[in-house]
Amino acid sequence: MSDIPFRERDSSRSPSVRATMELLASMRFAISLLTVICIASVIGTVLKQHEPLANYVNQFGPFWAQLFLALKLNAVYSAWWFLLILAFLVVSTSLCVARHAPKYLADIRTYKENIREQSLKAFHHRAEGDVPGSTEEAARRLGQQLASGGWKVKLQQRDTAAGPGTGWMLAAKAGAVNKLGYIAAHCAIILICLGGLFDGDLIVRAQMLLGGKTPYTGGGMISDVAPEHRLSPRNPTFRGNLMVSEGTQSGTAILSQSDGILLQELPFSVELKKFIVEYYSTGMPKLFASDIVIHDRETGEKLEKRVEVNHPASYKGVEIYQSSFDDGGSTVKLHAVPLDSAEKAFDVEGMIGSSTVFTKQGADGRQDKVTLEFTGLRTINVENFGDNNSQGADVRKVNLKQSIEDRLGAAHKTNGKKDLRNIGPSVSYKLRDAAGQAREFQNYMLPVDMGDGQPVFLLGLRENQADPMRYLRIPADPEGTLDTFMRLRTAMQDPAMGEKAARAYVKKAVDASRPELAEPLTQSALKALELFAGKGEGQRKGPNGKLLGGLQALSDFMESNVPEAERERAGEVLVRILNGVLFELAQQVREQAGHKPLDASEKTQAFMTQAVFSLSDAQFYPVPLVFMLQDFKQVQASVFQVARAPGKNVVYLGCALLIIGVFAMLYVRDRRLWIWLTPRDGGCHASMALSTNRKTLDGDREFGMLADKLIGAKPMEKKTSGGSV
Repeated sequence: MSDIPFRERDSSRSPSVRATMELLASMRFAISLLTVICIASVIGTVLKQHEPLANYVNQFGPFWAQLFLALKLNAVYSAWWFLLILAFLVVSTSLCVARHAPKYLADIRTYKENIREQSLKAFHHRAEGDVPGSTEEAARRLGQQLASGGWKVKLQQRDTAAGPGTGWMLAAKAGAVNKLGYIAAHCAIILICLGGLFDGDLIVRAQMLLGGKTPYTGGGMISDVAPEHRLSPRNPTFRGNLMVSEGTQSGTAILSQSDGILLQELPFSVELKKFIVEYYSTGMPKLFASDIVIHDRETGEKLEKRVEVNHPASYKGVEIYQSSFDDGGSTVKLHAVPLDSAEKAFDVEGMIGSSTVFTKQGADGRQDKVTLEFTGLRTINVENFGDNNSQGADVRKVNLKQSIEDRLGAAHKTNGKKDLRNIGPSVSYKLRDAAGQAREFQNYMLPVDMGDGQPVFLLGLRENQADPMRYLRIPADPEGTLDTFMRLRTAMQDPAMGEKAARAYVKKAVDASRPELAEPLTQSALKALELFAGKGEGQRKGPNGKLLGGLQALSDFMESNVPEAERERAGEVLVRILNGVLFELAQQVREQAGHKPLDASEKTQAFMTQAVFSLSDAQFYPVPLVFMLQDFKQVQASVFQVARAPGKNVVYLGCALLIIGVFAMLYVRDRRLWIWLTPRDGGCHASMALSTNRKTLDGDREFGMLADKLIGAKPMEKKTSGGSV
């Protein structure tokens, strides 16, 4: 683009109109628009687009979330101001092309043979020499030599002091495509912007503005949505999402808007026969494919097609792309396992995406309603259990992000050896209280061996969507269930069972020859169990309002009652006593359940060690029920992107012109060559000059070769900085 002012002004135009035209056609204005578009594109790339309002509020706060929505930064590419900038860029570039293209085209056609011989002396590249023959013979001979080298040549006969018609001007040109490159590049910008405007939200917004269409913000069935929220199948351009479950069909796409959705009726419906997904050994998806049947609504014709990533299906000008996949209404059966003795176990069934309401005992004795929302089912979870730097992590923390994040992320790259394993299905759900507050949970169906030989059930939770999952690990008993751990947690609250376990431990720990130690050790064991169970006097309260037990309670007791110099040794003794009592308590609950007693093996020791840590951590689990996946029936769904984009052909043409234009501007040099021939001493004298749009070493070498070949002279030294015509 050029910022050269108009040389010829229309006197009928007012000064304000001329000033506006000058502004719109100026290079500075176009560059400013391009700068704003680049900044907006960066914002649209960094800031997630078309997210729910709650996500922006959680991430940025209410003030900035409302500001982003007011400026339409959550939907940059469909914002009115972005489309307006594109429109102004089209106008600006079009005016620039209309303004300068005629001049460039005229310059391409002319040879500039009327240049004065005196002007040749001002060029950077110039040379002089004598050539044999008459001026006419020399002009025709040199012209043929240039023409054979790809130059276009024109001869002009002129009068000189030696007589009329005795001088000849040879004008040649090459590389005129360079100027066509400027025109092609500018036209490419126009076409790309027009294609973007046409395939963007411009047509949809025009229907909303002029056709009475409004976004839909409610819920319910698609069939119940009113016509003012639906777009006609004849809509010339759109881009939306279509989700189809296996065994069903749909013909209505959803177009997301910043303040709701629009429904786009398709001229056909899509039936999903089967969704296919294949995985690499790393657990990453290798292939998404959908076997579909297209049902034409007008003719009833059925057409079977397969849609894969990067291999869309096309029908009646609508492209069907494989976008992603989702749950199509899988059914799950969950078993509610109580962490609190006040609750009872029960089974519940539901469909992913649905919810159910049940009641639980509140802290003040009243019945509180809780909504269980079934949010997700994953049947394959391939994770990396290779060696890494997390071996020294503290396994007692409820927040296991630092200790097991490296082993629970398929996309995480560890420095050690990889050990990829499928750890089985998992279910995700939310528990929402009567006030609307919800926590999200993710529980794995099968116990997982984290590498220490003791399988554990992973119970994940997070308070909001922006937080990472935190995991509570509960050891699986020899039967591969949670039963022993859950019964052990309940038995800790039973004084009679606790005393029986303490005396059983003392009986094994105290030598029969020293019976006087039995009672003091029994009291110490009962005290340790009381503190661990959260029933001691003066204990601190945890975040749930209950007395703080677990290992933290033992630590608080040691700090308050044992001198600092003796705490470490006394703490080891107290934990050893606690482990012994809990082991005896576990034997009791297993006997009551009809299971075999635990043996004195390393596996039992690993189970009890993890059980102590899990019992200590479980007091921080925010709800009294854990819903474990018992059974499921998976139903897949494909998410298609359906698009009618006639403007893409315009964009493709613009891209082709842009490539041609940039190539022509960068790699083609526009050159002009003049040779002025006058008679001298039976021969003729030649004055030669070359003009080029870029001064390069290639230009210097080319002129040197031409001067030597044509007139047998060397280029003259530069005497002036002029030379452009």
